Amino acid sequence: MNVPARGQAAPSLDADARLLSALLNGMEVGLAAMDRDGVLTHWNREAVRLLGWTAAEAVGRVGLEGWALRPGDADAVRGQLLGAAAGTPRVHEFALLTSDGRRVLVRAQAHQVTAPDGRQLGLYFAFSEAGAQVELERSLALAEALMDEAPTGVVLVDADLRPAAVGESAARWLDCDRNALLGHPLGEVLGDGVQELEAALQHVLATGKPLSGVKLWAALRTDPSRRRCWRSEFVRLGSPLGEEPVPLGVAWFFEDITLHEQSEQEGTVLRFRATQLRRAGQAAAECEDPMEGAVGYLDFVLAGFADYALLDVLAPADAGADPGDPGDVGRSGPADVTPGGDLVRAAVSPVGAPVQAAALEPTGIPARYGEVHPAVRALERAGTVIVSDSGAPTVPTTPAQGPGPVLDWALLRRWPAGTVHGLCTALRSRGRTVGVLTFLRGSGRQRFDRADTAYAEDIAARVAAAVDLAAVGQKV
Repeated sequence: MNVPARGQAAPSLDADARLLSALLNGMEVGLAAMDRDGVLTHWNREAVRLLGWTAAEAVGRVGLEGWALRPGDADAVRGQLLGAAAGTPRVHEFALLTSDGRRVLVRAQAHQVTAPDGRQLGLYFAFSEAGAQVELERSLALAEALMDEAPTGVVLVDADLRPAAVGESAARWLDCDRNALLGHPLGEVLGDGVQELEAALQHVLATGKPLSGVKLWAALRTDPSRRRCWRSEFVRLGSPLGEEPVPLGVAWFFEDITLHEQSEQEGTVLRFRATQLRRAGQAAAECEDPMEGAVGYLDFVLAGFADYALLDVLAPADAGADPGDPGDVGRSGPADVTPGGDLVRAAVSPVGAPVQAAALEPTGIPARYGEVHPAVRALERAGTVIVSDSGAPTVPTTPAQGPGPVLDWALLRRWPAGTVHGLCTALRSRGRTVGVLTFLRGSGRQRFDRADTAYAEDIAARVAAAVDLAAVGQKV
């Protein structure tokens, strides 16, 4: 075992000195230390980079004036450093001189160094270029403004696709508390649309290329029936401290444009429907047979609106009666309508129905609708009836045999299998009901809404006029 000779520094002290030197040189700010006589004892590598003075040139000098500080500024700077060291640390700004004579504005903070017994040993001050500090402060202020005050929603997502920071606007649009979402999967907040969002985040993380102008339709788990549209931007976040940017996550910027998108979609649908009605009217005007024109209306308007259209006309109560006579069935309103057997299938669109819908084809036989059938109810009300499959099984019950087999909701109403939404509207012409027009939708479509009802009634008014004209033509 080697024992250090008298006056030789112990190995532990030498190791501590090397460690201290490594720590000082590894700092990202300039650092200078002075003893109680004002002699510089430390000058780290960042101070050399900022001012150009080497450690050999700086260490051992008394104070900063005359070489790193202009004489005119020496008293003010000395007072700032000594005052900050003696009291509460404060940040000061002053100009230092570089080795080539330039002035650099720095921000410095001084601290007093004391011995264990309370004796003052000196002071040290850390400094950095003021411009870099201002840029950092601006970045922090921008980040805080984006999170708290910006109208745009901001969510910072880590590499595991979990939110690391949530802005105020984003929390409001996501209907959650800002802190409650941190570290949790996005699927806990979003239902429909979360897969598309995660796919966009993974794409940006993998490629590093930003995505802009992405329209995401999503629904919150708290309100799954309402879909929202967010115009989104995705930017990958990388650490500037490594030689290669390390992915830290993705910044998701978005704004709610649901109302705008819904208005655009409604406008597009209205324009398309108006075009279809115009084309149907032009085609019907060229038909010699009014009933052919009525069927032509169905072929045109069915596109983008429904899967099937059924045209049932109201047969006269007396087969020998005049269809155009005021004494016909339904002349004075729905009170004169005999439910069920008076409706006869006149047309179906599209032509060539599949096997399961073969019963839709016109046969000339009165439709065997029950009294609660939507078409009969629309006939009785002389209005519109909308129904949808609730999903509950339909089990007929007879007093003698009890519950029967489960019946399909659509087949029970004599509609094609797979139908889940139906709209029946009465055909009115010259103040009387002449039939019922039915539109059917499958599971891939939404239920009929108010706009659909208005469109269906507009179609029914045109079809009713053609049906009524055909009845008058048969009389003649």
